[in-house]
Amino acid sequence: MTSTAPAPPTPERPTAERPAADAAPTSLAPTGRGLARRARWYLVALAVLLVAAVGLAVLNAGHRYPPLDPRSYDADGTHAVVALLQGQGVRTELRTDPTAPADGADTLVLPEPDLLSPAELRAVAAARHRRLVLINPGPAALSALAPGIRTSDEVGGIPFTSVRSTHPGCALPEAVRAGAAAMGGTLYTSGSRGDGCYPYHHGYPLVSAPDDGGGNVIVLGSGEFLQNRRLADDGNASLALGLLGSQPRLTWHLPDYSAPVAEGTPRKSFGDYIPKGWHWAFYQLAVAAVLAALWRARRLGPVVSENLPVVVRAAETTEGRARLYRRAKAHGRAAEALRRATAHRLAPALGLPLQAGGPEPEALCAAVADRLPARPAGDVRALLYGPPPTDDAALLRLADDLDALERQVRNP
Repeated sequence: MTSTAPAPPTPERPTAERPAADAAPTSLAPTGRGLARRARWYLVALAVLLVAAVGLAVLNAGHRYPPLDPRSYDADGTHAVVALLQGQGVRTELRTDPTAPADGADTLVLPEPDLLSPAELRAVAAARHRRLVLINPGPAALSALAPGIRTSDEVGGIPFTSVRSTHPGCALPEAVRAGAAAMGGTLYTSGSRGDGCYPYHHGYPLVSAPDDGGGNVIVLGSGEFLQNRRLADDGNASLALGLLGSQPRLTWHLPDYSAPVAEGTPRKSFGDYIPKGWHWAFYQLAVAAVLAALWRARRLGPVVSENLPVVVRAAETTEGRARLYRRAKAHGRAAEALRRATAHRLAPALGLPLQAGGPEPEALCAAVADRLPARPAGDVRALLYGPPPTDDAALLRLADDLDALERQVRNP
């Protein structure tokens, strides 16, 4: 039997004598359909995760409150401290307008004072509350409500510190009674009349200072010790009750988060809006991706040195090319190689001249039909220049048919 699968020659460009459809090879580059087929399960998993995330977001949309919201039962809410204050007999009220009449409120809590306009800040300053609690105020709010107190970075200090349990180190009665508490966040200077507590590098996350109306102002770098998840730790509950429950009435301002932030307030980065749990999820995904890459990576053996030149048998080259075609599912490319090799061997046997790109298709088909009257020229053309096979079985049948055609032409 004559071999029908030598290494394929370089494919020629379509000419006027040979239609472009006959010379269109199958590309070895990955197609969009092949990539989609390989990635379909990953895409399905990603779609499921997105649908689940959207579903959870929709279900929880009506029940999520911002941090430090006294209506929130979540870990970052402050409902527990409000409930404790009410249990101690403190009358609490939630308001969205800090300039409204306080109805005798002696303590006003501003969780986001930088969201207030200059007019609202002046109105709060003029209200003369017995105690004003500011949580993480910026320079604008400090200038209007706590003059003399500045952020630590304004005087060359460290601007922030992480929230951690630390001792008060001051004479403020509420802090001394509470002892160690979870304090941190923005650091402030105590000013000439203020008393700073929980010191860190010449800055304080809690500063108490008197105001001009006979009351006092409490500046907090962070309200995390007020949150539901932190309230039972160390002396957080005692400090919260001491700072917020020193007067019989309490008004808690509910900020308008759609309002623009005052000038000079530090902007939050993108990472500040990502929940802490998602950072760990990202790390786990990164580790999983590295492990998957190590698992699926190609393991190469040691480098083998050979004396040049290296002789490679033609059969090994043909088998290697065939394996590449099979792995790439390049049925059309393999079929074209078989057809081209058959045409190159049939042309001399039929007395046809070989051109640079092979014999002329019409002349070759006509010559084969003359040699084999039982085979019409249309059938020969379909066999030698027809459409590419779509699977391995069709490619195997094509190879057998080409082999049979060559034997019949040589031995009619």
